[in-house]
Order: sequence, then C-alpha cells, then structure tokens
Amino acid sequence: MTRRVGAAKRWLFERDAELAAAEEALDELTGTRTDGGTPEPPRGSLLAFAGHAGLGKTTLLTEVRRRAAAKGCTVLSARGGEQEQQVAFHVARQLIQPQLAGSSEAALRLQLGSWYAIVGPALGLCGAEDGSPPDPQGLRDGLDWVLTHLAVQRAPLVLVLDDAHWADPESLGWLASFAPRAEELPMLLTVAYRPEELPAHAHQLRRLPGRAGQRPIDLEPLTARGVGRLAREWLGARTDDTFGHECWAVTAGNPFETIELLAKVRDRGIEPTEAGAPLLRDLAAAVKGSGLIDRLDRLGPSTVRFAWAGAVLGTEIQPALAAAVAGLGTEEAADAADRLRDARILTGTRTLEFVHPLIATAVYRAIPDAMRVALHGQAAWSVVDAGLGATAAARHLLETHPEGDPWVVQQLREAAGETLRAGAPDPARRYLARALREPPAAGDRAAVLYELGCSSLLTEPATTVNHLRAALEEPIADPALRQGIVYRLSQVLAHSDRLAEASDTLAREARRTTDPRTRLRMLSEKFMWDAFRADEPETPARSRRLARLADRLTGRDVTERYIIGLRAWDATLRGEPAAVALHHAERALEGGLSWAMEDRGFEVPALVALTFVYADRPGRAEELFAAGTAEFERQGWRGAHLSFAYTLLAYIRYRRGRLIEAEDFGRAGLRLAERVGPRTPAEWYSVTTLVEVLIARGHIDEAARVAREHGFGEPFPAAVTFPDSQTVHGELLLAQGRTKEAAVELASVGRRLDPRGIRNPAWCPWQLHLALAEAREAPERARAGALDAVERARRFAAPSGIGQALRVAAEVSAPDERTALLEGAVAHLERSPAAYELARALVALGAHLRTADRAREAADHLHRGLEAAVRCGADGLADTARAELAAEGLHPRSLRAIETDDLTTRERTAAVLTAQGWDRPAVASALHIDEPSVTRLLTAVYRKAGTDEAGLARALGEAPGDSRE
Repeated sequence: MTRRVGAAKRWLFERDAELAAAEEALDELTGTRTDGGTPEPPRGSLLAFAGHAGLGKTTLLTEVRRRAAAKGCTVLSARGGEQEQQVAFHVARQLIQPQLAGSSEAALRLQLGSWYAIVGPALGLCGAEDGSPPDPQGLRDGLDWVLTHLAVQRAPLVLVLDDAHWADPESLGWLASFAPRAEELPMLLTVAYRPEELPAHAHQLRRLPGRAGQRPIDLEPLTARGVGRLAREWLGARTDDTFGHECWAVTAGNPFETIELLAKVRDRGIEPTEAGAPLLRDLAAAVKGSGLIDRLDRLGPSTVRFAWAGAVLGTEIQPALAAAVAGLGTEEAADAADRLRDARILTGTRTLEFVHPLIATAVYRAIPDAMRVALHGQAAWSVVDAGLGATAAARHLLETHPEGDPWVVQQLREAAGETLRAGAPDPARRYLARALREPPAAGDRAAVLYELGCSSLLTEPATTVNHLRAALEEPIADPALRQGIVYRLSQVLAHSDRLAEASDTLAREARRTTDPRTRLRMLSEKFMWDAFRADEPETPARSRRLARLADRLTGRDVTERYIIGLRAWDATLRGEPAAVALHHAERALEGGLSWAMEDRGFEVPALVALTFVYADRPGRAEELFAAGTAEFERQGWRGAHLSFAYTLLAYIRYRRGRLIEAEDFGRAGLRLAERVGPRTPAEWYSVTTLVEVLIARGHIDEAARVAREHGFGEPFPAAVTFPDSQTVHGELLLAQGRTKEAAVELASVGRRLDPRGIRNPAWCPWQLHLALAEAREAPERARAGALDAVERARRFAAPSGIGQALRVAAEVSAPDERTALLEGAVAHLERSPAAYELARALVALGAHLRTADRAREAADHLHRGLEAAVRCGADGLADTARAELAAEGLHPRSLRAIETDDLTTRERTAAVLTAQGWDRPAVASALHIDEPSVTRLLTAVYRKAGTDEAGLARALGEAPGDSRE
C-alpha cells in the first residue's frame, strides 16, 4: 500500500457517525437518497463539529467538501487563521470572493445591485466610495443578501468553515447570526472549531440548531483499538497489539499526534513490535512542543528563519513573501521549503501552509520575542512592497514596538481608513490606537485623535467624546480639521442624550472662529440641538433669534437651508399659523436637503418633513421620508438611521389613520432600534410611536406590554421625541383607567413645555389628554384647558388639530354644548387627512345624538364612524360603535343592506354570524357545510350588498385579493 493511499484513509478512523451525519445532510440538501427510498424535496441544514486540537476536524471537513463536490454541490470554504484574526472580513473574503472576483465591475454592479458599494469593499471586490461608511448591521444585512443570493443561484450550496475559533470577529459574528437561516435555504453550513477557544461573540455557534439537536457533534479521541488499526494501516500487519496500545497511551488517541508518531516510526525503521514499544515515548515528544522545535533547529538556520517567516505570515504563505521576510535568496528559500516539506512541517508548492495548525502555533511561539517583533516589522514592509496594501501590513504593525516612525503612523492611518470605510470600526480603532502610541508627529496628533474618535463612534460613544475633546486640546493648524472635530463632537454628545453639552460646545467654538460662514454653520448646528432639548432654558429668545436670522437668508447653501428648515419646525412647535411653517419648509427644500450627508445628520430634513405632517400634508411628508429612507439604504445605514425612518413613517401613517400599516412600520422600527441598544434615542422614538399606535387600535394590554418590556417611563430622555414620550405615557395611563396618575404625568408635561413657548396641540396634545384625565375630579379646569387647546389649534389652523381639540372639548363640556362642538369637529376633520380622528368624532357625535333622542342622525354618524374605524384598523373604536348601534337596536350598515336582499335563510345567517365576528370554521359548523362553501357563499352575499374588495377581505378575515375564489 502506498503512502498516499494510507494518508487518504488514516485520518478518518472511527468517524463513521460523523460521516454518516454529513452524508445524510448532503442527501437532504440534494434531494437524493442512498438507501433507495423516495427522494424528498431538498432542504438545508447545519452541521457543527467541536473538538480539541488534533482530533481531525480539518480532515473531516475535507471529506465533506469532497463528497459535496461529487454530488454536484457548489462548495464555498474558508479557514480561520491564528495570525489573521485581526484582519477584518478575512474569512468572508475567502468564502465569497472566489465566486465573484472574476466578474467585471459592470457585472458586479449588476449582481450586487444596491449592495455593491456596501459589501464590495468588505469583500475586497472594489474600493470604498466617498461618503459615510456603512454601519455594521447594514453591512451584515448586505452579506446576508449576498450569501442568500449565492445559495439560491448556485444551489445546492455547501459552506465549510474550518478553525472557526480563529475567524476574524467581523466574519464570525456575521456567520453566527446568519447560521439559523441556513435551514431555510438550499444550503449546508458546516463549521468546525475548538470549543475552548471559541470567542464570546460567537457563542451562537455553540447552540446551532443542527443535526446534533441543540449542540455540535463532539469529536472524541481514538480508542486504543482504533489506534492499533491505524498503526497496522501505516506500518503493516506485523504491528503487534502491545505496540499499538503503547501508541495510544503516548498520544492519548489524538489522531494528529498518532499519525505524526507513526510517520516517525516508519521513517526511522523502528520495528512495530513489543521490542520497539519503549522507544515511542521519546519519539512522541519529538512530534510536538519542544521536540518539534529541536527537530526544526536541526534543519539549519536558514530553514528555521523560513519557518519563522511562514509562522508570522500565517495561512496561505507565498514563498517569495516568506523569503523576503526571512531575508533569504530565492534558491536558499526554495531549499528551505523543501526541507520543511520533507520534515512534515510545511506542505504545498505555489502556496505553502503548515501541515497542522498545532505546528504553526508551536513554531510561532518558539520565535524569540525580539526576533518575532523584528519579523513582524519586516513583514509589514514586505507586504507593502509587494503591493498588498496598508491593511495587510497593519496586523503586523500591531505586533511591533513604538519607535516614533512616521511611516508606521501613515500605514496604520491608511489601513484604519480603508477598514472603517469597509464597515469594520473595531479593527480601525485598534490601528489608530496603535498609531497614537507610535506616537505621531505633534502636528498630526489631533488628526489621529479625530480619526480614532470617528472609528469608535458607533461602538463606544463615551470613548469618542474623550478622544475628540483631547483632539481639541492639541495645537491644530488646519481650521477645517478643528471644525470637523467640533461638529463630530457635538453629534456624538447629542446622540448620547447630552444635548446641553453639544449646544455649549458649538457656542464656544462659534465665539472663537473669525470666519462668518463657519460661525453660521456652528449656529445652525446649535439651533438644531437646542430644538431637540427638552430642558432648554430660553426657548422663546432662541426662537426670536432664529426667526430674525432665517428671514434674512436666501437658502444659497446647505447651512442656510438648515436654518430655514429649523425656522419651519420652530414655527410648528410654537403653533404659529401653519401657512408660515409651510412657507419656510418649502424654502428649505428649494435647493435640496440630503438625509445622508457625511458631515451632517438627518435631523433637519426629518424635521422639515414632519412640518408637513402637522400641517395636514402627510403625502408630501411621506415623499420626503421615502427619499430619505432610500438614501439610508444606499449608504448601508440599517441601524439607528433606518429605525428612525421606519418609526417616523409609522407615525405619519398613524396621523393619516392607517393604523395597521403604522403598527407594521412601528414594529420594524423597534426591531432595528433593539439592535442599537436599550434606552437609546432610536428606542425611545420607536417605543413611543408603537405605544401610541396600539392605544389608537384599542390594544391597550399590548401597548402596556411593549411599554413594560422596554422600560417606557421615567426618567424620560433629555431629547424631544415625536410624539412626546411623557405625553404618550400619560395617554397610556389614561387608557388603563389610571386617571389620577395620568393627570400628574400630563400636568408635568405642561410645566415643561408651556414656559418654552411650545403650545401647538397638533404636535403635542397634552392639554387634551389632561382635560380627559381631570374631567371627573376637576370638570371646570378640564373644560378650560380643553377650550384653551382649541384656541391654540385654531391659531395653527390645521383642520386635524382643530377637529381633535373640538372633540375633546365636547367630551368635557356640558351636554348642551357638545352637539355644536362635535359637529364642528366632524366638519374640520372631514377636510383633513386624519381618518382615525374623524372616526372618533363621528362615533362620539353619534353616541351623543343617540342620548339626545336624535336616533336617525345618530345612526348615520355611528354607521359612518364604524366603517371609518374598521378601515383605519381601530378595533377598540369599532367595538364602541357596534355597542352604540346595538344599544339602539341597529345593525352595522352592511347587514342592513344584506337583510333587504332576497336571500335564503342560510345565506343571511352566514352573513350575520360573520359580521358578528364568527370565523369560517364556526360558521361552517353552525350551517353544517364545509369552509370553502362558506367562503363562496359569503363572497356572493357581500358582493350583492355592494361591498368592495377591501371590505370583503375584512369580512372574510383575509388579505385583500385572497377572496376572489
């Protein structure tokens, strides 16, 4: 038997169960059966192998790859490397780059679509474009899309990751989160790792829901019998049991150590009998640890240096690069490589790698400390000279000692910029922290601190503040750099709920600068953050200054348009006439307002869009939000930015009375906000909006659950939210019947907003909710507060705000005043886009007229209110309308129409039961027919009654369009 054949078999001893699991997974993936059974539809799965070093994980995965290729699968494979853990997306590139790298730029853009500029830099397929880097979650979503696309296009797909414990954090975190989705795709995801070395950020791999249930398949050492069989496979039938047992004893059944030991036995010609058994222990010591190093030393100094260079370079060693790092000529390096191959230390030809990671680790750790540092320094120079770029050099520079070398600082800064633009802020932060220790020249220190602060912006905002403040204390010759530091510092302070500090920082720097345009920019930023401060001490004075300034500006640049946009929002908050606010909003938009400018936030464009919402032009607002959301998605911003976009879209839909859509958007915004973190501004906005929507839908218990799970309550954020968080919390208390607590909460809102001149009930209806809370205990105060809110709403002159205020005023006024107030509310709301508020006013007016013995008018308003409530998705309000109709002995309008038609008793019964909330199985049981017959019956009945498709779908409990059968 040749050595090659033996090598193909030896590593797979006693791995029958593991191979059977892999074979079963591959059969399921390809839809084949080896047992002759009926093929089943292809389905994906997960397969995880865990085992200590040397137990044969790599060879097992090699066999999985071979079998997958033999079954016609597309195979993607990658391997983590101990020396490459600092290289962002190293594993992701190994997996995906070979599948796409051969394509032209045009073909790549076509394949990746809108994800090209987001995932391309991370995968090394293109350079990063100008603009802000994608946030890590956006990039992860992009990688999910690419892998999903490959799985569908090139199915069946087998993805194999070896040494996952050494994968870079960016790739490993992505794959760990993606892994559960593999079962939903035509994909087999197979990973192998050492459990004791798996990092904390990949804990999900320990619980992969794969073929071993909720845990990976653990590889066990070979048994004594298995080692004996392996020895006979290598050394021949003359191998006796004593010798085989001793092999097992000295290797503890570790397959790698066993193979290396048997190779040494064969190379030295030792007889595999009881007589040779005593020699095994010393021979085994030479296979690993110090014995391996002694064996390496005997190969000569140049060979040792070449091995050291390879260990420093890591996996996929290029011989020419290793020669450069080792300082060897071409021939000398080739001879060294041959000797290392013969010694079973290296393998490969064009690309070299260590025979086993254990050998690579032992060689690397045996390098003297000073020499290891020097070799990393030489490796950094060599990879740059080879054209591999600063990022390839940076991981080596992290291992060198600071020496004040400008070249090192330059390479680290360049690598940090590339890495950050590729969407990996953590490695960028490490590179810049190392550059700071070099240290940089005095004139560059502020720039390095600024870049370091930017790299930690998304992950460590408090650290970012420290770095940026330290940068401002350095001598800065470039005014643009100082301004950039100030703008970024104010942003991170504001987003950390430290709005007062952000405002003060800008005010100080505005006083320092002598450039009028720079001062105007800083004032615009200060105005913006002050607009979000819930505790601003001089809001009226700021509003006057802002109005005077905005009226003088023409909107010639972004800074001027921002100030004009802030003027529009300030007019909305203060309750100036809506026409004034809209005039300034349109002025701000004339030259364009981008939502995704690198050095500005999205806050002002969002405020301008919301101005249209409160002025009863939600369609215009949705256009602006759709454009802004598209900008976020193009940039790969799928964290806080996209959460805000979805949440505010939910709020617009709520204002329009499209409550089901609002809830969907609100939950999507909350899911994204939960990725950002608890009690962040994104979460405050999303929870506040979702609670408001759920209250409107009548789902009070669900609103309370969401509030409870997210700690929705005091202390409220220092930043203003839309809608106001404390007001919505008071509204929730009111909906739960906790009127006294609600009154206290809402009165507190008034004390906070009134002195600041924020008096527009269309924006924050705290007075209206407070009036309802106080109606029983202090009716006169409640009525006065509600009527004051009516006057404020009339000043702003948005029909929806006036209508809402009139409706509440009616609820807290005397019965003889209610009719006029409610009729006024309905009249105003019919001229507004606020469908939910109109439904509330109609139901309230109908209920009032019913008690006033005006039954015919009451019925008409209640029917209209019920239909509007159903269209809005306001379930609680619809139930109220039905109850009012039932109290008058009336049915919903659709049933009245049905009852006048010439219908059979069965048809009429089916329609009545359905309108009363019975589902189709219950109706079928009552009528003793099958469910499809019920569907056909009801479809005919409701269409005869003139019900449209949407109404029919609601009646049948289906999505629109599903009822056409």
